[in-house]
Amino acid sequence: MSLFRFSRLTLLAASFMASSALISPVLAQSATSSSPASSNLQNQPSTQPIPSSSAHDIEVAKATLENGLRVIIVKDSLAPVVQTMVNYEVGSVNSPAKFPGTAHALEHMMFNGAQNLSRDQLATLSAHLGNNNNADTTSDVTQYYFTAPASDLELLLKIEAGRMTGLTLDEKDWAHEKGAIEQEVSRDLSNPLYRYMSQVRAILYKGTPYEYDALGTRPSFDDTTITQLRKFYQDWYAPNNAILIIAGDVDGPKTLELVKKTFGTLPARKLPETPSVHPGPVKAQMLFLPTDLPIGLVTMAWRLPGQRDPDYAAMTLLIDALSSDRADLFGLVPDGKALQTGFAYQPDAQGGIGIAYAGFPKNSNPSDLKRSVATILENYRQKGIPPELIEAARQREIAALEFNANSISGLAGSWSQAVAIQRLSSPHDMIAAFRSVTKKQIDDLAKKWLDPQLAISAILTPRDTGKPIADKGFGGAESLITPPKDKVALPDWAQQALSKLSLPPASPQPASFVLSNGIRLLVQPEHVSHTIELYGTIRHTPALQEPEGKEGLSDLVNSLFIYGTEKHDRLALSRALDDITADENAGSSFSLSTLTKDFRGGLSLLAENELQPAFPEKAFLITREQAAQEQHGVLQSPSYHYGRAVKKALLPPQDPSLREAKPENIRKITLQDVKDYYRNTFRPDLTTIVVIGDIEPEQARKDIEEAFSSWKTIGDKPQLDLPEVPPSKTSEAVVSDPGRSQDQVKLVETLGLNVKNPDRHALAVGNEILGDGFSSLLMRDLRVKTGYVYGVGSDIHYSRTRASFSISFGADPAKVKAAQALAIKDLQSLREKPVAQETLDLAKATLLRSQLMGRASFNALASTWLTLTELDLPLNAPDDSARAIYAMTPEQVQQAFIHWIRPDDMARIVFGPAPQ
Repeated sequence: MSLFRFSRLTLLAASFMASSALISPVLAQSATSSSPASSNLQNQPSTQPIPSSSAHDIEVAKATLENGLRVIIVKDSLAPVVQTMVNYEVGSVNSPAKFPGTAHALEHMMFNGAQNLSRDQLATLSAHLGNNNNADTTSDVTQYYFTAPASDLELLLKIEAGRMTGLTLDEKDWAHEKGAIEQEVSRDLSNPLYRYMSQVRAILYKGTPYEYDALGTRPSFDDTTITQLRKFYQDWYAPNNAILIIAGDVDGPKTLELVKKTFGTLPARKLPETPSVHPGPVKAQMLFLPTDLPIGLVTMAWRLPGQRDPDYAAMTLLIDALSSDRADLFGLVPDGKALQTGFAYQPDAQGGIGIAYAGFPKNSNPSDLKRSVATILENYRQKGIPPELIEAARQREIAALEFNANSISGLAGSWSQAVAIQRLSSPHDMIAAFRSVTKKQIDDLAKKWLDPQLAISAILTPRDTGKPIADKGFGGAESLITPPKDKVALPDWAQQALSKLSLPPASPQPASFVLSNGIRLLVQPEHVSHTIELYGTIRHTPALQEPEGKEGLSDLVNSLFIYGTEKHDRLALSRALDDITADENAGSSFSLSTLTKDFRGGLSLLAENELQPAFPEKAFLITREQAAQEQHGVLQSPSYHYGRAVKKALLPPQDPSLREAKPENIRKITLQDVKDYYRNTFRPDLTTIVVIGDIEPEQARKDIEEAFSSWKTIGDKPQLDLPEVPPSKTSEAVVSDPGRSQDQVKLVETLGLNVKNPDRHALAVGNEILGDGFSSLLMRDLRVKTGYVYGVGSDIHYSRTRASFSISFGADPAKVKAAQALAIKDLQSLREKPVAQETLDLAKATLLRSQLMGRASFNALASTWLTLTELDLPLNAPDDSARAIYAMTPEQVQQAFIHWIRPDDMARIVFGPAPQ
């Protein structure tokens, strides 16, 4: 559970997390932790309640099969969905010397076919199941996960059992994947934070298996042979080196019998010894790096304990305390000394890295900020951590465990982290670890580990010039499953299970209320945990509501809610939330997460923050200047110019969406402007609140009505719908970014329909066929057959009054024209003739099965309902969509593309390295 309450901080913290070694979503959680213990899985199956910090019990079945496969089945009835996660206890730490990416290479090859399922069959089967699968390689564990309807669990198990010991590992397939992985390396090397993290890791863990991250290096992939990969697979991929986590709407004992049937005959293997990480001494040093970020950063990085270290729980609480917005590091932001701050913790199993950071405006001197960060941390190191911050961190970490069940994939991830990474018997083992941590232990850790003589300090300075660091390769999200080249016949066991396409179960319909002041309230009782989560939005359109010359006002208003209320100043509000371990964010989008028993207390604080914001003058003046300084850098950043070029290609010159916030305009905004904008735009009759969790609808209605009763509507509703736009025309723009090593290309056009047009369903099916799935035409032709690109996709975006269509891909500059021509050819093919029935059925299966995934977490449910409300669609619109997709014909898809898609009018925007 993050202690960041300021959205700008969260964004940068997430960037640090994502930049380090392709850290898995499970591992990149600085606040989920425990103390080390050995796994304690029973040889005989058992169903047992897991002790919790509350009365809530999680039904878990555990067993270790005769071949050594450890199995954990966690029931969560949130949705008719299941996720399997196979954790192999092997990662980059096990890679041969000079070949740090071997584990990552094998991860890719695990999607290239096995004896029971070829690569093309796996791609086709994945599409039928909804295309919700992926994998990640970390330093010590490699994870493979599939999410699908619970009724398809047996298919997922057969996929994983087939590749556990029967991987094909064909030399031609490796030659194909080698290029894809090298392109992935090129993509990440274009990220300035990744380059920074790579340098820090290499210094802190020099001479150990952690010196290089799990991604690997281009030279090592060039030299890796299929023989090496086969040996690595034979050494490490075996049931006795794997942990299978199954989470979702399943029956534990029945599922365990199915696992035995599917995996029980696989042979165990003798495993090599896993290397240990024993880094040498570190000396302080200073790094100076250029960056294309809109702001600069000063950082201090240290080597810290890993997730298996006895001090891990204490270190987590230390980082949480330092990251608190009640701590002095965050205090640099409201004091006007930093644009943002944070302390990121990135722990692998055998060691971690901690990074304190603070942002400064482009073209400013960071020396004072660097000294301030160092002084604050040294003061804590010498004087100790305030006990109230430690206790708040402790209670938040314990309470956070109760939220695991609110997401099926999150539940699978938390169990995988606990058992495979931390070697615990359960995530709840962390409770005792957190409770046992003392203030002395934390203070001792701060003194030992945060020594400035052991810090790798750095200044990342924005600049406008630079050279690409690689001359080939291209970016985009990692895509492990590639589409088949030709028609594919599935094995009988898969074909029989998927032979009949059916509609998904009806979507859940929340209780719906309109309160006396106009608030729309949606309540969905879910008793999978003793928690309640609230999500709210106030419909607004800054492009239509901000006064002329005051662009940026909406963002400025939202950034001021962290400064407290008329009753509680910033620190008092934060303290009150800590007292009940509640996470709260206020503004035009607001949220609250609490344990059930604390919901009313948290709701009272949220309503107070939302309805009685303090808007203190001193904080306003500081925040306004920070916003102006940050916007100065944003306007000069290549990524901003790229987004701006896309907008200009789609919209007429005077369109309201082209209004631009400039530093000089932001500095003209007054505190009265802030108060007037708040009063005019924050309206209850434009507000939707979703409450999901351990509460009944009528009680939620009563609580929300009481908390927000003083919120009254003033005046008539404003006009918030943007005007319709004329059809866009073909154009071209090139945006140069000297730091990139690849071109990112976007082909775009407006569409002449809105979100209520029934043709949207046919367009959705056609888009799935064209470029929205692993088995798409674009992936097949631009990646598999020609190798022009690594990642490619298409998308249709709707608002109430507008729609747009786009195709995006990354390619070497020399391949852009050929890739674009082939993409347009694929697009034209959907207009020229009806698609084959088999192609249509595959797209239908993907869309219908993937609908269930939108019900597998509280956040996904709330996001769906808030999106439907924003688009003015009924809450049962997903069911209507499912029925339309189920009945779709090839001719309907063709006619929709003929009528609405205009290939000759598509504009091209290229974002890439400067011309040589």
